[in-house]
Amino acid sequence: MKKTILNKYWRGTILKAMVRDKRLSPIERLGTRIGYMGVGFLIAGQWTLSPPMYVIGFSCVLIQVSIRRQWNLVALQLNGLIAWTIHFINSL
Repeated sequence: MKKTILNKYWRGTILKAMVRDKRLSPIERLGTRIGYMGVGFLIAGQWTLSPPMYVIGFSCVLIQVSIRRQWNLVALQLNGLIAWTIHFINSL
């Protein structure tokens, strides 16, 4: 197929329509930073197996995914949060 300017124009228009604008609102930027902090707690929790670190980590990541409205990940984070909270309460 011969590439013409018209084909490039339509392809670019379709691709631009499929991609969301990359500018984040201030609450989304804050949520992203809280999410990074939560991932740090989850990584630290894997090394120490400390239930409070997991609870803090899942809570922080839960904030991030709920701000971004990623509901499948909200359900996943809630599952981890509940499991580690139960484990933490049983370990007391």
